Amino acid sequence: MKHIHRVKIYYEDTDCGGVVYYANYLRYFERARTELFGAEGFSLKKLAEEGTQFVVAEAFLKYLAPGRYGDVLLVETWAEKIGSVSIVFGHLVVREETGERLAEGRVKLGAVGKDMRPTRLGRDIIQSLVRYGDGAAKGGVR
Repeated sequence: MKHIHRVKIYYEDTDCGGVVYYANYLRYFERARTELFGAEGFSLKKLAEEGTQFVVAEAFLKYLAPGRYGDVLLVETWAEKIGSVSIVFGHLVVREETGERLAEGRVKLGAVGKDMRPTRLGRDIIQSLVRYGDGAAKGGVR
């Protein structure tokens, strides 16, 4: 299963040529992950207050075609790998109107405590994210 997050492209999202500024795709990935957690009943703010925060350990992004001012984009998000202290999310951005693939990427998040040292993911988080696995994650914790 994939989580879908819709993003409307405003003028502020673009460069002087009306093309989505390259770094914004990472912002869209972040929003999509936050919405995925919310859809599963997890507040990232509440998790942080309880002692589990997520930090980006790695990010990969490949641009395939330009998004443009006025487009509506769909950001598909799934769990590629779920470990005891980390999650690798896959992302694909497509233009809603045509389905054209614009960008794809992967982001590895590490779970850390308030002391910023690695901490184990809660079983409830793991069980929720397994539903978003791409096959590799469906077998459970890696």
